Amino acid sequence: MAAKLVLVRHGESTANRDNEFTGWTDVPLTSRGIKQAHCVGEILRWHHMQFDVSFTSFLKRAIITDNIILEELGQLWVPLYKAWQLNERHYGALRGLNKDYAREYYGVDKVALWRRSYIAVPPLLSHLESDNRYPEGLEPRGESLKMASERLIPYWSSEILPKLKQGKNVLVVAHGSSLRALVKHLESISDEDIDGLEIDNGEPILYEYNQKFSERIYLK
Repeated sequence: MAAKLVLVRHGESTANRDNEFTGWTDVPLTSRGIKQAHCVGEILRWHHMQFDVSFTSFLKRAIITDNIILEELGQLWVPLYKAWQLNERHYGALRGLNKDYAREYYGVDKVALWRRSYIAVPPLLSHLESDNRYPEGLEPRGESLKMASERLIPYWSSEILPKLKQGKNVLVVAHGSSLRALVKHLESISDEDIDGLEIDNGEPILYEYNQKFSERIYLK
């Protein structure tokens, strides 16, 4: 039987609700986001999903979504690994800005490029606040999707993929951009075509793994 990989973007956060850039800022889920997480758990229960291990980021919107899903499944005992490498892409000086305001300030084309391009880097933060989660010098001042991929894919290859090769079913709860980077890698999507991929909050994606990954399946 093929091992199963399920990818889930966290439920709606307060930044999603308020149309703000977030990145590594640790914002909570909204009540709608909590309901979305419960709904994902119900969907996975309906599909009789049994996980052996779960991975998430250092950000509470993903961690709480993961916990809610596993609770719905009655699988809170499943080992959970938290990794900063699965954090959302760092939006630099854009973080905390309303996206409509950013378009007015920087221009529609520039913001669209920063959001969707694989290589474009947003304006960098001038400085970083100390955060005990990360060793000094680890947190970037801004990232392109390519830069986020370069810290995510080695972690995927060393920590997550080996579990699937052992036949274990894996749940990964992360973020829109970090999951876009992972799907790009899994499906060998080109730098140009990744622009068109969107991953919605609380929408579980299934891959089956048996030497290679099956097509992307959106679970309902």
